Amino acid sequence: METVPPMPQVATKQRQQRAPRKRALAPRKPAGNPSRKGASTQAHAKSRKAKALKASGGTPKPAAKRERGGGQGGRRLAIAFDSVSRLPALAESRSRFLHASDREAASPGELAQTIESDVALTIAVMRAAGGASPNGRTGGVHQAIDELSAPGVREVVVSIDTYDPLNSPSVQAQRHERFRRHAVATRHATDRIGELARLPERDELAIAALVHDIGRMVLWEMYGQFEKLDDRKMAPEARVRCERRELGIDHALVGAVLARRWGFPRGVAVAIERHHASRAGGHAAAIRLADLIVHHAHGEAAPADAIVDAASRLGLERKQLGSLLYEFPYLGTERRRGSEPCPLSAREIDALRGLAEGKVYKQIASELSLSVSTIRTHLHNVYRKIDAVDRAQAVLIARDRGWI
Repeated sequence: METVPPMPQVATKQRQQRAPRKRALAPRKPAGNPSRKGASTQAHAKSRKAKALKASGGTPKPAAKRERGGGQGGRRLAIAFDSVSRLPALAESRSRFLHASDREAASPGELAQTIESDVALTIAVMRAAGGASPNGRTGGVHQAIDELSAPGVREVVVSIDTYDPLNSPSVQAQRHERFRRHAVATRHATDRIGELARLPERDELAIAALVHDIGRMVLWEMYGQFEKLDDRKMAPEARVRCERRELGIDHALVGAVLARRWGFPRGVAVAIERHHASRAGGHAAAIRLADLIVHHAHGEAAPADAIVDAASRLGLERKQLGSLLYEFPYLGTERRRGSEPCPLSAREIDALRGLAEGKVYKQIASELSLSVSTIRTHLHNVYRKIDAVDRAQAVLIARDRGWI
C-alpha cells in the first residue's frame, strides 16, 4: 500500500499564515447577529410580509405602488361601477311594466309596484328622476314617477337592456336573476318589518332594501374568481369579514359609495353601508333583519342570535319575530305603500293601528301612555281627515293606501 508522505512543515506554516488573510477579506458580520439568527430574522420578515400580502388581497407591494401611482385601481373600480350602473332588467319585469303603462287606468301605485319588482328598473328610474328633480334627490319610486310622469318613466324603461334566464341561459343571466330574487325578497321582508316597527320613510326604505347588495355585483366585476363571494354556507356577516380580510373592502361599503355616486338619498346610502353592522338601528337594522330572514327562508346560513339581535334593535318582540319567520317564504300578498302623502299625524296613525289590531280605546291608551279621551280625539280627527264614517272604514282606507 502506497504511503502518503507527510506535508512539509514549511507548507503547513504557509497555509496557517494564509487563513487569517482569507478571513479578513470576508465581509464582516454585525456584532451580536450570527448567521443563524440573521436567517431566522429574514424568514420571520418574509412570513410577516406574506401575511400582509394575503390581507391586502394578494397584490405585491411594488404592484400596489404602481397601481396607486398610475390610478389602475381607481380605473378598475370605475369600470366596475359603470358596468353595474347598466345592470340589465329581467325581460318579464320590463314587459309587465310596458303592458301596465299601456292601460289608461294604471295607477302610479301599480306602476311603482312593477318597477320595484326589478333592481335594474328601480335604479334606472331613480337615477333619471334624480336628474329631473330640482334638488337632484328622489325619495322613492312613487316620487320618481311624479317627477318623470308615466311617459317619461316608460321612455327610461324601454332603453334598458334585458336578460332572460329561460330563453337565453348563461352564467351571467343566472347571477343577475339570483341577485334580483334576493333583492325583491328582502324588500318584501323589509316592508313587513317596517310596518311592524313603525319606521318612517318607507319608500326610501324600499329602495335601500332593493339595492342593499349592489356592492356584491361590483365585487363580482372586480374579483369574479374569488370563490367566497358566493359561499352560501357562510353567514352574511361572516362573508363581510371575509371580504375585508381577503379583498381589503366589503360589498356594503362599495354599495354605499355607488349609491352616493348615483345621487340616491343619503339615508339610502347609510342604510346600505351599515346593513351588516351589529349595532345599526332604523333602516339599516330593518334591512339586516330582512336579509337574515330571507337567508333563513332559503335554507342558507342565518345565525339565530343575529336574527334576535337585529329584531331587538327595532323593538320587535319574540312573538312578532316568530310571525316573520313563519310568513317567509310563504308570504304571497304584496303589501302596498301609500302613493300619496298621509294626512295623519304619528299619534293618529298609532291610534288607528290599534283599532286595526282589534284593540279598544282603553288598551290603545294604555299602550301609548295617553288618556282615553285623547285617543278618542285622535280617532275622530282620523275619521274627519280621510272621510271615514266609522272605525272599520277608516282601517280599510288606511290599509288600502298603505298608511298602516
